[in-house]
Amino acid sequence: MSDKSPIILWFRRDLRLADNPMLTEAAATGRPLIPVFICDSTVTDMGAAPKWRLGLALDAFAKALESVGARLILRRGDSGGVLDGLIAETGAGAVWWGRQYDAAARDRDTSIKKPLKDRGIDARSFAGHVLFEPWDVETGSGGAYKVYSPYWRAVRDREVAAPAPAPDRLAAPDRWPESDAPADWALGAAMNRGADVVALHVCVGEAAARARLTAFIDTAIGSYKTQRDFPEAEATSRLSENLTWGEIGIREVWHAGRRAMEDGAQGAEHFLKELVWREFAWHLLYHHPRMDRDNFRPEWDDFPWKTDSESDVVLRWKQGRTGVAFVDAAMREMYVTGTMHNRARMIVASYLTKHLLVHWRVGLDWFAECLIDCDPASNAMGWQWVAGSGPDAAPYFRVFNPELQAGKFDARARYRSRFLAEGARSPHPDALAFFEACPRAWALSPDMPPPAPVVDLDAGRKRALAAYERLRADA
Repeated sequence: MSDKSPIILWFRRDLRLADNPMLTEAAATGRPLIPVFICDSTVTDMGAAPKWRLGLALDAFAKALESVGARLILRRGDSGGVLDGLIAETGAGAVWWGRQYDAAARDRDTSIKKPLKDRGIDARSFAGHVLFEPWDVETGSGGAYKVYSPYWRAVRDREVAAPAPAPDRLAAPDRWPESDAPADWALGAAMNRGADVVALHVCVGEAAARARLTAFIDTAIGSYKTQRDFPEAEATSRLSENLTWGEIGIREVWHAGRRAMEDGAQGAEHFLKELVWREFAWHLLYHHPRMDRDNFRPEWDDFPWKTDSESDVVLRWKQGRTGVAFVDAAMREMYVTGTMHNRARMIVASYLTKHLLVHWRVGLDWFAECLIDCDPASNAMGWQWVAGSGPDAAPYFRVFNPELQAGKFDARARYRSRFLAEGARSPHPDALAFFEACPRAWALSPDMPPPAPVVDLDAGRKRALAAYERLRADA
């Protein structure tokens, strides 16, 4: 093929111009570039909130591409078929994409790459979604890591390439192929009335993500280690939303954190550790591709979790009406803002899997439905870590007490007051917004009395511990 033929750039979770290795190399060729996003089964299978948030990300990225002389072509269907059609329409001699590491994406990409190469098409995948490729970090014996601490020690001093700037201009093809209209995809349809509520809390696009990073480095990273577990403190970066969709590059975030650490920011190293926690999640999911469905430790297959996702107790948990204020506030934060504080995620996950003895997959699937920052690897590892079935060096069965957690991390009840309306004399606007965001079928109202507890916390803890002891005895 002529080296003047267009390159199709297949974007997925890398919706940015800067710190994008694929785009940097493509721009350097001087060849015409055709940016494409395909709505295939990996998109249509997404939950309501992430699918809606993806739509916002695509709108922002399309505008960013226009600023450098390009367009984002939208196509729907089987990825292989869509790419074949675009090659035929445009005469493209290359198809490039950024790597993804979950099983569905890997299977899809593998099935596409070889047929393209067999036809003489330059099919290439590029790094960029993680700092370290999962196969490049190995234990001393040559295997994958299963425990975070040694993984951190293995990578903390590794060199990370500096992020490349955004290109000033991208070469355009002689004729742009037709594109689907974004509205025809209806990515936000399943959000229903919740979209208007969550829209007030999103931070969309590359410029907004970079501003969010700058604000965090300037005002909060110094106290990150000591304050990050307090939900009402403005102590976290909140970049999970943007990293999920690749609206900011992980290398850009890493280097910002490293500079802060070198400048003496007390919390910077701990922030870097959390970035590596994300890396560790993708490392695990790559090497254990069923981690989002199967217990990481097979001996947990006999733990007596309930699997009915439509049971009354699960519904009460989903509604934020368990009668445990911290748990309920956390669930409602998710419906109002589209995200949930990390400490709160651990508490609601522990409550579901331990106090209610409901399978972690039920919680994982609900988070995947409701979180705008749902990262497949972090979601899977987080739920399994809390449930006890995942990779964890701790020699004990962890059961969070929500009331003790609230006393420690929400001592003045500001977080709970912000999101709980029932029984409050003057509810916070976010507490009332929950009733505008939640499904109408739930028929909930702020005038309802505070819910009675689903289960006594002490009794639930003892039941979970007894089940764990039986599992150990049987093992």
